[in-house]
Amino acid sequence: MSRRRRILLGIAVALPIAVLGLWIAIHRVVWLGPFLADTARSIVGPGPVAWLENVAYDLDDRVQKIRRGDEKPEAYWEVPSAQPTAAPAPPSGSATASPSAEPSAAPPIVARFRPNDVGPVLKEFSAPGDGVWVAIVDPRTPGDPPALYKTLLHPDGNRSWATVAIVAADLQRLKLHVVAGTREPEAVEKGAEALVRTGLVAPEHQRDLVAAFNGGFKTIHGRYGMHVGGVTLIPPRKDACTVAETTEGKLVIRSWKALGDDPGKLLWWRQTPGCFIELGKKHAGLTVEDNTYWGAKIGGDTVIRRSAIGISEDGQTLYVGIGDFTTAPAIARAMAHAGAHNVAQLDVNWSFPKLVLYEPRSSTGELIATPLCKGFEFTEDDYIREASPRDFFYLTRAQPGSLPAAPSL
Repeated sequence: MSRRRRILLGIAVALPIAVLGLWIAIHRVVWLGPFLADTARSIVGPGPVAWLENVAYDLDDRVQKIRRGDEKPEAYWEVPSAQPTAAPAPPSGSATASPSAEPSAAPPIVARFRPNDVGPVLKEFSAPGDGVWVAIVDPRTPGDPPALYKTLLHPDGNRSWATVAIVAADLQRLKLHVVAGTREPEAVEKGAEALVRTGLVAPEHQRDLVAAFNGGFKTIHGRYGMHVGGVTLIPPRKDACTVAETTEGKLVIRSWKALGDDPGKLLWWRQTPGCFIELGKKHAGLTVEDNTYWGAKIGGDTVIRRSAIGISEDGQTLYVGIGDFTTAPAIARAMAHAGAHNVAQLDVNWSFPKLVLYEPRSSTGELIATPLCKGFEFTEDDYIREASPRDFFYLTRAQPGSLPAAPSL
């Protein structure tokens, strides 16, 4: 064999191995994928990088179908047989227990808030417990009625491994906040550089912190607007879906036009691509094959990790969904099935979508982040000690000081 043929043969053998090794490394080293993608975009632009990502995710989906085609849907957590039920109204004139009464066992926790179980999206294609809401008990206040619940759904009949983990939050007891990252979104508007960007949960909120989750797209992927802390970083897009808090303290998820194109009525807002679902109606684009709307240049049919945010029709329940191996229609279907009346997609890609809960470290009481379920890339310091370069949302108790303070270290 000639030297030239040996070289070509070596390249032919080494290239697939190198590509496979790089793909594995990207999915094991948190910063590697974003670093390589950002570096490539700075050289060749976002279009070619998005094309390459689409090819890579399509190939990965084909491999998953070969490897996992016979798998049954899997549950992420155990679903208790008895769940807390909504507390009944106390009878009029009911007597209270006498201080001298004999002590008795502590009564079971009765939920003041619990979403209705919705069951599986596809009855013939589900795991045990799909659509059953499981209480997330805060270890700092284990006797309190839960303000968060979680459920798992399998919304894709072609992929048993496609999942959407959804958290439902009681907005009567929890408050949503938004934070700009240290780098994203970019400060496009005049004067936006004046915003102090810590990339952290506000210190005064950390005592009451319950959960946090990722924000929206990077600026390069559509220039979707953001206003926070009295500063507009990027002006609003009229065709965008908008997560916002009104000056009356109401959380809304609507298209910008539906909000009246009046930023003066909003305390803060963050935009995403067009609403998946608005007033219970799914976006027409969810039925269009190869739709690229909900992933910049990543097609809507691309099987990828995605996150979404939604709100119930009465505005009292917030839904946050993290989808693994999901298309845009699949995660939208899951969010609607769970009970969301208005839904916006947040971010996509392996590294970014995540939801973490907060609890004290058993040894020191220091507040740490813990993942909602397996597969998230996170650190215990996320959003509280480790600054986020990307924007994010977080939930706190609506009544400050209702959780025990973490010890000073």
